[in-house]
Amino acid sequence: MALSDRIPYQAIVDRPRLELPGGARLAVWVIVNVEEWRIENAMPRTVLPPPMGQPLLPDVPNWSWHEYGARVGFWRQHEALARRSIPGTLAINGHACKTYPRIAAAARESRWEFMGHGWLQGPMHRVADQNEAIRRTCDEIAAFAGAPPRSWESPGLTETDETLDLLRANGIEYVADWVIDDLPQTIETPHGPITTVPYTVETNDIVVFALQHQASDAFLKRGIDQFDRLYAESATNARVMAISIHPYITGVPHRIRYLEELLDYIRGHAGVAFMTASEIGDWYAAETKRIGG
Repeated sequence: MALSDRIPYQAIVDRPRLELPGGARLAVWVIVNVEEWRIENAMPRTVLPPPMGQPLLPDVPNWSWHEYGARVGFWRQHEALARRSIPGTLAINGHACKTYPRIAAAARESRWEFMGHGWLQGPMHRVADQNEAIRRTCDEIAAFAGAPPRSWESPGLTETDETLDLLRANGIEYVADWVIDDLPQTIETPHGPITTVPYTVETNDIVVFALQHQASDAFLKRGIDQFDRLYAESATNARVMAISIHPYITGVPHRIRYLEELLDYIRGHAGVAFMTASEIGDWYAAETKRIGG
């Protein structure tokens, strides 16, 4: 069976009407991605090309570009969410809890949800033992945060044919890898169902800046356009909007204001519920049960 065959096609116009808590119509979740890039390895992404086209290790400038996010950028993003009482979902590499304990502690103190994001940053296809990497990530987060993660975002949204089954076997209930809908969907596994939480590759600062090389204010305009359409559509049925950010991208001085302005714009609308990954997943499970799905 092809992996895609495990996710039955559903047209959004045929989805049953779902009701968000407190009379809200649109759920918004903010994902802060904290990753560990090892300086002895090739970088997952670069901002400066190698001199004369010859890659060098250690890659000091590109490692430092990312490291700035952990040392400085994260704290701007954390303050932006804290000032607005917006709950964050921390998508964190398991080993990053050891490397960046100050970041993990701040997220824990702010009662953010810890979402598994692989052991180290790199595609799941290159992990020698996926089950071990998933287990270690869940154990490390449980030891630090006091509870194992219920949600997962694979590095680069990468999966193999066995990833979903291994995630569910390790207690993961919700996964953000499948950017297929504006509402959650359920996928069956041998270990029980796992549910997609609507994620994004377009209101994602990596795509806007690191890949498409847009101007600093493009994140704000795109985010507003995304929100406005989903908000309008949510008049007839609930919708979910994801905002995915990385400390080394929107946490820099020339971009942080546009994230703040986007959050303020969204907060200025009635009927918006800021939620975390598992809150959205739990809501969907309860609604599915209520309507008999």
